[in-house]
Amino acid sequence: MLTDQITADLKQAMLAKDAVRLGTLRMLKSAIEYHKIASKQEQLTDADIVAVIKKQIKQRQDSIEGFEKGGRADLAEKEKAELAILKSYLPAELSPAQIEEIVQATITELGATSKADMGKVMKAVQAKLAGRADNKLVSQIVSANLA
Repeated sequence: MLTDQITADLKQAMLAKDAVRLGTLRMLKSAIEYHKIASKQEQLTDADIVAVIKKQIKQRQDSIEGFEKGGRADLAEKEKAELAILKSYLPAELSPAQIEEIVQATITELGATSKADMGKVMKAVQAKLAGRADNKLVSQIVSANLA
């Protein structure tokens, strides 16, 4: 399970005295525990944990953008290091070509023809991709194919 991997990596970061990794993993464990309490679940599935990790990644990306606009390169670098650590826990992302194939197959499957069908196509594609692609990129590809 992903939680076991995160816990093991946390212990390893403690032993290695890797402050950035240790801090990032502690924040991640805290976010996972918070999600567990908020969703009133005893155990989270790996899919739930991936969703928490994606949320943490989105927060880091927003922070990096803000720090770069504010001229705080030092803080942006710290966030980028945390971002790299978080991304290492996600399943490997698909290439744009692979996403394109899945999108086209889904559009054919659903018989979608116009932008009005975008929501239906996005829902089906996201279910097939299961967190292995950036939703912004998926949205752009679906939009281009439904033009």
